Order: sequence, then structure tokens, then C-alpha cells
Amino acid sequence: MIFDGEYVAGIDLVDICLWAFTIFFFGLIFYLRREDRREGYPLESDTTGKEEPSGTFWMPPKKTFKLPHGRGTLTQAFGPRDTRELAMKRTAVWPGAPLVPSGDPMQDGVGPASYAMREDVPDLTLEGKPRIAPYRDSPGFEVAKQDRDPRGLEVHCTDKQVGGTVVDLWVDRSEAIIRYLEVEVSNDGKDERVLVPMGFVKVVGGRRPKIEVEAVTADQLRAAPKTKEELSVTRREEDRICGYFGGGKLYATPDLIEPWL
Repeated sequence: MIFDGEYVAGIDLVDICLWAFTIFFFGLIFYLRREDRREGYPLESDTTGKEEPSGTFWMPPKKTFKLPHGRGTLTQAFGPRDTRELAMKRTAVWPGAPLVPSGDPMQDGVGPASYAMREDVPDLTLEGKPRIAPYRDSPGFEVAKQDRDPRGLEVHCTDKQVGGTVVDLWVDRSEAIIRYLEVEVSNDGKDERVLVPMGFVKVVGGRRPKIEVEAVTADQLRAAPKTKEELSVTRREEDRICGYFGGGKLYATPDLIEPWL
């Protein structure tokens, strides 16, 4: 007979399970180590910017992503290299040496003001409409009666100057929360509008209610990044706007960079 034992003598089911798990586990490690190279690879030299060879064995194969709302497909192995020229200079020649801004760090987008080169298109809801939009283009949204409506309030900046006036609120239609305040500012006699992230805003009540933004001065508020469209903001613009105000927490005034002690 075929199965009388001579073909399976000495084979233990526990050994089979152990080897099967070991092969599976090493295969899983190999797969994950290749997949995690879809971002941040190939590595670059810290001092020269030259790409370091990674070989073809560990690099992931190309993958096709289906973009939502009829935007087609995107096929790539890993993210594109960031080729922007950074307005920073090295403090020393060795790898890992600190970098210091060589211009206006908030406008140049370096350090805490840095931002990613995301798609320059608006983020959309499931229905295909801009996810973040002003109240004037979002019927059905209103400020709760228990809260103070910031529209019409002056914006006081970290230098104690009035930088502008709130004219509208920008709501996240998917999350039903306010993401930005739209502030009207005056640049050389020309009225412009900028978005201020709610995370940097403090609504002050009392007899003279106002909006406080400690991340920027009045001049920096007027110079904040603008949106291309009146009723929508792109993903890249969001990153740059948030980075701009985040950078102001360190670079708005010279005394913020200095140590406390």
C-alpha cells in the first residue's frame, strides 16, 4: 500500500507546522521591507544629496493606484524625489549637522514651516464636492447659538496690532467642524483674503470680543499664503498655510528663537 507508513516515516506534524510558519514569517518580513521603501527611498547622502544605491532586490515593484472621482490611475514604485532648492545652509560639513535658514523661513517653507508637495487639487467629499469650503458656499451650516460667531471680529496678532477682520468661516463638510477663519487684510490698499487655521486661533469674549493669533505679526498675516480659488483650497495649499503659521511659532519674532534661560 502507498500509505502504509514508508513515505512518511520520521516526519512529525509539529516540524511541518514549524517550517511552514518560519517560511511564511520570513516571506512576510521580505514583503514588508520592500513595501516600506515606497516612501523615503532611495536614500540620499546628507552632505552631497547624491542618491545611495539600494539595489533592485529590496526595491518594491510598481503598483497602480486607482484615484477617486474619475481622476484615473497612478503607477509608481515609490514617491518622486523632492527637488526643491531649500533656503538653508549647513552649520558644519559632517553628516547630521544642523541647518539654519538663509532667508525668510516662513515664506521659504523650512524647519517648522515646511510643507509637503501634495496634489495641488482640493480634497473631496464622497459626493465629489470640495471637502473644505466657506460658509457662504455651504448651505445648512451655521454657528451654534451657544458659541460666539467670529465673523466681523478683528484679528489681533502677536505684535498687538490688528492684522485684519474675519469675514467668513471655512467648514469641513465631512467632519462638520470649522477648519479655517477667512480674514480680510489690506496689502498696499488692496483688500485680500487669507485663511488662518483654527488651531492657531483664540476667540476672546468679554465687552470687546476679538480674535487672537499669536503665531504671526500683523505684517506676516497680510503676507500669508493665498488660495488660487475663492471657494476651495487644495491639499498643497493647506499644507503650506498650516506650515506657515506653524513656522511662526518659532520664527515670527527674533526673541522666539532664543532660549528661555
